[in-house]
Amino acid sequence: MRETKIGRKTKETDIQLRLGLDGSGHAEIETNEQFLRHMLDTLTRYAGFDLELAATGDNDHHLVEDVAIALGTAFREALGDGPVERIASAMVPMDDALVTVSVDIIDRPYCDVDCPDVLYTHFFRSFAMSSGITLHGIVHRGMDDHHIIEATFKALGTALRHAVVRRESVLSTKDAVSLRRGDQC
Repeated sequence: MRETKIGRKTKETDIQLRLGLDGSGHAEIETNEQFLRHMLDTLTRYAGFDLELAATGDNDHHLVEDVAIALGTAFREALGDGPVERIASAMVPMDDALVTVSVDIIDRPYCDVDCPDVLYTHFFRSFAMSSGITLHGIVHRGMDDHHIIEATFKALGTALRHAVVRRESVLSTKDAVSLRRGDQC
């Protein structure tokens, strides 16, 4: 099982989470930020991950940002070093909204996501940077901000579910990348 348990505590937030990538889409989320809870539950279900999360914070911005950082860090740890499909995209309709998300699980963090709420734009960026993935999100259409944001979380979950599928070999023109430190250079 690819899973990890981490904690992140700062002056502003206290977060404990367990993430399993080979799960069933089960989420147990304890936080006072209701929309964040809804979006994390959505992401977890569509990704097929299992998530246990307890998070408190002094305000919504700090809470959303730090949960994204903790979740991205946990994702990276749980994934490990084994080869995966790596690249995936998903297009999701939700009522008036139509959103595409594409990911590349590679140690080249980047994020460019259309999002009508700066707080959740920040969530996606913080998740991408802490997990080390490349993340793009395009809103093709939509009028309701809730629908656009939720469709983005659904598309991200679906893309991640496909990207983390195990492979026999590394999918890269560079083959496996190894780092040398200190006197090994």
